[in-house]
Amino acid sequence: MAIQQDLPFPKPRGGKRQGAGRRRGTRASHHARSKFEKPTPVHVTTRVRRHVWNLRSQRCYRRVGDCLAEATGRFGLRVIEYSVLGNHVHFIVEADSAEALTRGMQGLSIRIAKALNALMGCAGSVFDDHYDARLLKTPTEVVRAIAYVLRNHEHHFGAAGRDPFSSDALSVSDRQARLSVPVSWLLKIGWRKASTRDLERLRGFAFARDGTD
Repeated sequence: MAIQQDLPFPKPRGGKRQGAGRRRGTRASHHARSKFEKPTPVHVTTRVRRHVWNLRSQRCYRRVGDCLAEATGRFGLRVIEYSVLGNHVHFIVEADSAEALTRGMQGLSIRIAKALNALMGCAGSVFDDHYDARLLKTPTEVVRAIAYVLRNHEHHFGAAGRDPFSSDALSVSDRQARLSVPVSWLLKIGWRKASTRDLERLRGFAFARDGTD
């Protein structure tokens, strides 16, 4: 599975005639994968194909959670927080390198795909060929990304409060089973250096409580 990032689209061909030129796509453009060689926080979004059942059903969500527990800390990839939406999953992960990110997301996606295919009684691809990944380089970026992931259900469903299909709703024991302890400065300490206004976005979340223990 390759990493997709957005690029400006080329100017349409065919002059100014209405409808002329190549139709613009939404998931076709890529540029070189960002390289890094030390533990780095990354916001990853991966989407499932149209035939896949609603991931926010209990039967699908349980299997996603089981796969996260089985894959904890493998391949140099650490899942720090996540939220499961109907057709996509947001992850805050920490990877030791760009290669570890690719390898870890491939391994995790394969596990989840096998589990969902077994549940649905089918075979074949479950996830889109590309996932979106954004490196988080500052305390502000880390805090805003975590808040975005854990509050994403508010945007999609208008529901306030803790998302039951996110890592924030897990019990202490399940957080220990499915999530990893970060090692990067940004995720261990640095995030606290974000502005008071941004830190307020994490008030009450388990990540902020864990980070102050």
